[in-house]
Amino acid sequence: MLNGILNIYKEKGFTSHDVVAKARGILRERKIGHTGTLDPDAEGVLPLCIGKATKVVPYLTDADKCYEATVKLGAYTTTEDASGEILETFDVNVTRSQVEEVVKSFEGPYTQTPPMYSAIKVNGVRLYELARKGIVVDRPSRDVYLTSCNLIEWIDDTTFKIRVDCTKGTYIRTLCTDIGRALGCGAYMEYLLRVRVGHYCLEDSLTLGALESHKHEIDKYIEPVEEMFGNYPKITILHTYNKYLYNGNALPFKSAQLLPEQLGQFVRIYDEEGTFRGIYKVNNKLQQFIVEKLFI
Repeated sequence: MLNGILNIYKEKGFTSHDVVAKARGILRERKIGHTGTLDPDAEGVLPLCIGKATKVVPYLTDADKCYEATVKLGAYTTTEDASGEILETFDVNVTRSQVEEVVKSFEGPYTQTPPMYSAIKVNGVRLYELARKGIVVDRPSRDVYLTSCNLIEWIDDTTFKIRVDCTKGTYIRTLCTDIGRALGCGAYMEYLLRVRVGHYCLEDSLTLGALESHKHEIDKYIEPVEEMFGNYPKITILHTYNKYLYNGNALPFKSAQLLPEQLGQFVRIYDEEGTFRGIYKVNNKLQQFIVEKLFI
């Protein structure tokens, strides 16, 4: 059985669920989960968690992400992207410097209203199901954070490309629409590419075709679960505390030979044989490592 994380490039036309289904068929593995939906028209990084690694799906879903999006000025659409119907059109009379200034202004804290065509549930019903019936409802706004938001390519007087580093839950098509609103000429997202999820980058990703070609040497491409947490200090537990470790109990600080600089908010716990056992939270008050997620 395979266990680990596979960096897949989702191509245009596939849903995220399509990618999971095809990966299951190629790898002959049933336990596979994706780490954040990409719309069918979008492309880019879609990490897949396989076997025991499905336990880390929430961590990757919560990871910061990076996108490149093509913005089209001059209209709003029903879906906030190119797949929707045009709602309203505008004359476009803005300069590149004006666009750069507005795009940059979205850096930092940013409150969004999610689009009607989204998978968010309101009163138990997904918004896109209501939108398809022509029903528009109030949606709770959400706070996100854009670490960076920059114009990276000026294509023509109505089309440009932006690159955005952001927290989870950010709708890039809504950002594009809000940029158009700030410019006073409307906008929608013409194309979306996800270039990074956490530390999983576009240049290291595999298409489904490449996955099929390399399935007999797939171990070369699957990242062990513990490498995802490589920024957490590594702690090795003394064998005399194996009983506590294997039973999933909290572990006292004295169960490991510690250096002060090893302690952070979380640590990776290993047994003396070098086997990764889980992620633990550091509790300085109790002088203990408290179980966060086990991979035994």
